[in-house]
Amino acid sequence: MPLTSGRRRTAPADHEHRTRTEHDMLGDVDVPADAYYGAHTARAVANFPITGETLAARPHLIAALAAVKQAAARANAQVGALDPALASVIEDACAEIRDGALREQFVVDLIQGGAGTSTNMNANEVIANRALELLGRHRGAYAVLHPLDHVNLGQSTNDVYPTAVKLALDAHIAELLVALAGLREAFAAKAAEFADVLKMGRTQLQDAVPMTLGQEFGAFAATLAEDEQRLSEARHLLHELNLGGTAIGTGLNARPGYRERAIEHLRRLTGMATLVSSPDLIEATQDVGVFVQLSGVLKRIAVKLSKICNDLRLLSSGPQAGLGEIDLPARQAGSSIMPGKVNPVIPEAVNQIAFEVIGNDVTVTLAAEGGQLQLNAFEPVIYRSLSAGLDHLTAGIDVLTEHCVRGITANRHRLAETVAASTGVVTALSPALGYETACAIALEAHHTGRPALDLIRERELLTEAELRELTTPASLTGRPTV
Repeated sequence: MPLTSGRRRTAPADHEHRTRTEHDMLGDVDVPADAYYGAHTARAVANFPITGETLAARPHLIAALAAVKQAAARANAQVGALDPALASVIEDACAEIRDGALREQFVVDLIQGGAGTSTNMNANEVIANRALELLGRHRGAYAVLHPLDHVNLGQSTNDVYPTAVKLALDAHIAELLVALAGLREAFAAKAAEFADVLKMGRTQLQDAVPMTLGQEFGAFAATLAEDEQRLSEARHLLHELNLGGTAIGTGLNARPGYRERAIEHLRRLTGMATLVSSPDLIEATQDVGVFVQLSGVLKRIAVKLSKICNDLRLLSSGPQAGLGEIDLPARQAGSSIMPGKVNPVIPEAVNQIAFEVIGNDVTVTLAAEGGQLQLNAFEPVIYRSLSAGLDHLTAGIDVLTEHCVRGITANRHRLAETVAASTGVVTALSPALGYETACAIALEAHHTGRPALDLIRERELLTEAELRELTTPASLTGRPTV
């Protein structure tokens, strides 16, 4: 039986079949009449049906491309390479795109051959056709304003694409830094809330010595602060650009003075005062070390974040038959067969994001290593890997903060019981008892199940006053509770 409603399908409207014919070096290409992109983009769409994820999914990159083209138009007009009237209308089109217009016209797949050429062509054509509209001309009237002769003037994919990628990644990083700060503050707040809650610390999953739950959560906050600093350092390295180097860094086809002016206009347009031109544009055009550095920092964040999530899952395990020291907010039913089961789904989701970022680091490493001579052709997969990791880490951290960490509660009764029962308390008494005596007490307590403090009292090894002094939270944890 056919899976249709039985209704006759209506013929598509005429406008759905309307095309315009454009031309490139390989011949004529039919392009949808209402498209702002042109022949080069249409070929790229046909050539790279890879991920289904197009440039439209990366608004930061689209905005960065438009900013680069806007800065280039201004610079070219100033050095006498571009008619000021054309430069002005190109700028207007770029400004609209930076504000979010025409995003759906960026249709090229993120994974593409050609070192990002298809991305650059897509931007050139959309900007050119919108600029033509602003001039009162039809799309495709390139004799008036051309995607390559005017929008791409003094440029190459090899300086435009990496410059735009760096600007886009900077925007991604800014969002991740906000998310990391929010998670750090949430852990710090829990550290203050749990400052007086004694618990057993553990090494190698075995009882170690007492600490406070506040100290445990404070360590989470401290490690995130370190990651914020490392990420800020990596972010700054992105601000060295090869714009103006054109094809391989020699600056071929760019007018004298263009490079300096383009960078200055880019600073003004983006508000990024730290943007600078690389001292060696040939080296900068072939080198992708900054992306390897950033990927390593993201991997570091992912590894540490995953470890924190592992700890949260362990500490909340059970709740009856596990550690059960903390309770995570219940977010959803945990089983289709086990009534009442609730799983730590938020930390589990963040674990998976971490695994993805760690895998992406391998991709970035191989792509960076795979470059040859004056250019690395694999920057598209580098950008896709880095931007996906940044986006997913940001979203995952926000979810972890709001749906998990802020709602964590301490199982104070359970924690107090484990401290009282653990032989780990004996470590704090070892200086007063001596190692051999302390070891004997610990072993007996372990084998009999009796509290170590009771055994010390029975043997009158320490006075009650000495025991009280040595087992205060300050003595046991090395710092006073607040």
